[in-house]
Amino acid sequence: MIATSSPRRRFSARRLGLGAAAVALLAGCASQGEPLYTPQALTDIDATTRLDTRWDTGIGDGLGRARYPLTPARDGKQLFAADAEGLVVALNADSGERVWEVTLESAVSSGLSAVDGRVYLGSKNGDVIALDQSDGSEQWRARVSSEVLAAPQANRDLLIVQSTDGRITALDRDSGDTRWTYESNLPSLTLRGTATPRAINPVTFAGFANGRLVTLDNRSGQPLWQQQVAIPRGRTEVDRLVDLTGQPLLTPDGRLYVTSYNGRLMALEATRGKLMWERRLSSRHAPLLVGDYLFVVTDDSRVLALDAQNGDTRWENKALKGRWLTAPAFADGRLVVGDFEGYLHLLDAPRGELVGRTRVDRSGITVTPVTEGSTVHVLANDGTLETLDVSP
Repeated sequence: MIATSSPRRRFSARRLGLGAAAVALLAGCASQGEPLYTPQALTDIDATTRLDTRWDTGIGDGLGRARYPLTPARDGKQLFAADAEGLVVALNADSGERVWEVTLESAVSSGLSAVDGRVYLGSKNGDVIALDQSDGSEQWRARVSSEVLAAPQANRDLLIVQSTDGRITALDRDSGDTRWTYESNLPSLTLRGTATPRAINPVTFAGFANGRLVTLDNRSGQPLWQQQVAIPRGRTEVDRLVDLTGQPLLTPDGRLYVTSYNGRLMALEATRGKLMWERRLSSRHAPLLVGDYLFVVTDDSRVLALDAQNGDTRWENKALKGRWLTAPAFADGRLVVGDFEGYLHLLDAPRGELVGRTRVDRSGITVTPVTEGSTVHVLANDGTLETLDVSP
């Protein structure tokens, strides 16, 4: 049996943070409460899949006290990672050899995006920075309206940035110049975290803390259609939290899946926002689609596999309930999730059974693992970066 520590809950007058092992603290006055979810103790499993470490290294000071969502990014054979103090590192994904490292003047607060020869990231003071993938040199720097937590998202021409004040800013990918901005209305209390927008060439799909999903025309930033995914209910501001913090999932055939806190999982027709089906569940994480299976990690850390066509449950695993799981990743037929005690878990995707487990680092795992084929890259909260191979 594994001993677990209890999460604690803290509130502020403006933003409510949810961390891997706790409801994260915020600046300003806060009061402690009882655990939001009681972590399930780990029990022995019949491990049929191995997780073998290929290499590991340290990335500076890790996610920092605020547990910034510094998800690494992989592009081809290179893996890019950062710490909260501004260290950015490029590594050979196969060997772990450092290709380059730079220290920025800005503290990094967002996940990384790596595409077409550049690495994009955001900072606590609202800087958005583009680095050259080959040597880490700064290509341009732009300023948006507030702190950036979501990884900037690129399409052919634009870099779409969602900041914590509810604004979407479209920057020119080549120069960093502002093309347009869109502003939403935020409630008085929100989760600490913002949805990562989904950007394609014609439009951007963006979720907000008011429970609304908006589709924006990338030529002008004007909304094309909107859908209320979660409706505030309850007597207190905490009860009425309905943030959309997971990235919308878009399929090649035009289906859009979106999750919400205290709300619903919805399947929509992407062109018009027409509802296809919905499920009442609470999730802060982006869903994952593999074939006709839609995988969702709920806020109480149940792992669900749903039929992507109609939302029916195919299986549900409660063995990791309350363990503050990351969003799911997929590697060689297995789901991969990390937890607040630093364990990495593998679930058989067709059946939902736990088939593998290893501990990466006691500091915990908050950000989603990055996978490529049967390779898993995991960044722990203290900056430990480990690459593992999944094998029978």
